[in-house]
Amino acid sequence: MNFPVDLKYTKDHEWIRVEGDVAYVGITDYAQGELGEIVYVDITTEGETVAQEEVFGTIEAVKTVSDLFMPVSGEVLEVNAELEDAPELVNEDAYGKGWLIKISFTDASELEELLSSEDYQKLIAK
Repeated sequence: MNFPVDLKYTKDHEWIRVEGDVAYVGITDYAQGELGEIVYVDITTEGETVAQEEVFGTIEAVKTVSDLFMPVSGEVLEVNAELEDAPELVNEDAYGKGWLIKISFTDASELEELLSSEDYQKLIAK
């Protein structure tokens, strides 16, 4: 299982990769493995500001639907359009082509509340 050290993680299995004043958000390799085959991603919050830990969308697998939680407060700038026709990208490349949203975060201090790669691995090992 893959846990890139340049990312921050949430207890709800989202990851965030900061690039300057924007960030990309997705679900972890662990989460996509637990969900199974991803068949649909439903994110309707583009253009909206979403608070930390609020739901920004849902992800649907063959047997379940799960809420997606915002790792930090910010505006949803873009939804990964490729997922509309190819939601399986989340399964195939969770940290790359399977990203979910691009955001402009409003409070950088919230990043400090997130888990490191090492801390996330400890969380899922329980």
